[in-house]
Amino acid sequence: MATTSQPLRGKTTCKKIFWAVFPHACFILSLVVYAFLGALMFSHIEGTREVTVNEEYRRFLQDLMCLARKLSDNVTENEEMFRDDIRDLFNTADPVWFIRPEDRWNFFGSLFFCCTVFTTVGYGNTYPVTWIGKCLCMLYALFGIPLMFLVLTDMGDILATVLSRSYNEFRELQSKVLASKLCSGSTCSKRNELKSRAQSKIVINEPLTIMEVLRNQSGMKRRPVKYRNVELFEMLISRENESTEPGRNKSMERWSSCPELAREKTVSRVIENFDKIGKELEKLDVPIVLMVLVIFVYISCAAAILPKWEKKMDFQEAFYFCFITLTTIGFGDTKLEHPKFFLFFSLYIIIGMEIVFIAFKLGQDRLIVLYKKVISFCAEKNMPSKKIYPK
Repeated sequence: MATTSQPLRGKTTCKKIFWAVFPHACFILSLVVYAFLGALMFSHIEGTREVTVNEEYRRFLQDLMCLARKLSDNVTENEEMFRDDIRDLFNTADPVWFIRPEDRWNFFGSLFFCCTVFTTVGYGNTYPVTWIGKCLCMLYALFGIPLMFLVLTDMGDILATVLSRSYNEFRELQSKVLASKLCSGSTCSKRNELKSRAQSKIVINEPLTIMEVLRNQSGMKRRPVKYRNVELFEMLISRENESTEPGRNKSMERWSSCPELAREKTVSRVIENFDKIGKELEKLDVPIVLMVLVIFVYISCAAAILPKWEKKMDFQEAFYFCFITLTTIGFGDTKLEHPKFFLFFSLYIIIGMEIVFIAFKLGQDRLIVLYKKVISFCAEKNMPSKKIYPK
């Protein structure tokens, strides 16, 4: 019997783990499929478009040829004026004129564009040109941005749980170390003895009636009434818990004996997991300084790796680029030569956006608390003082 029960337990634990991980994997897989479908769509629409030469492009070429002739004929005596003319001319140029569509809108380039759309980064160096591409971009963002926020919220619960547990364990360890230093042996033994006595008063091993509880408690009449009522209430609650435990075990046996009921219970648990999205993030309470330190270390790690394939970037430029990306500002002033390499860094972007989102959420909560304190302080100052008249 023991050998057959162990595989059954292993199967049940694997099922529990699968249904616990299923909502998180479902969101991430949906986002990946959505990004790949968008990449196929935009690479087909924008990558195969025909390049047409318009009047503005011809005028640009004519002006550029005039400036080149002036430079070759040494007509321009003032180099500063010539630089201003060149700068003004290229400011009027459209970047699309100098890029072949099939090079910019290949599969990896389109996938990188889709990631910048639903993450709301939008660098600005890649954008649709055709009207069909622009309309599909708006429709793609309309469904992709909520899906991305859902993934961020779901992953935020995981990160919030990890951060809160790590922080609480660190605080408990710190309190134990301080308690061991400050507490002597005699005082600690006395505290433990008092704790054991207090717990023994509440725990009841066998279910008893109210009269038996009152008879067994010596000195109950000598105590004040309010303390007597509190202890009696706690004993009744513990008695109720003891009496309901066998019922729970029977219900568990009934679930396990009937596969249809077990299947329905599993489905209900999965639905509850979907309903709990964002709850752990709301309960997170860690110092904002700790989150700022985590963000700094996280961006610094990427800033040390990114210049390995982006040769024009140094550590400072890469740090600036990662910060602008993770905060979804996306100026577009710093461009990537190999976006497909950074595309494989997309998991880093999603987790980093989540960390920044948690930091913004904590900062928002702290600001709300600060505003409440300021408003209550101002309200107390403006309240009229009560006048006390003599009798």
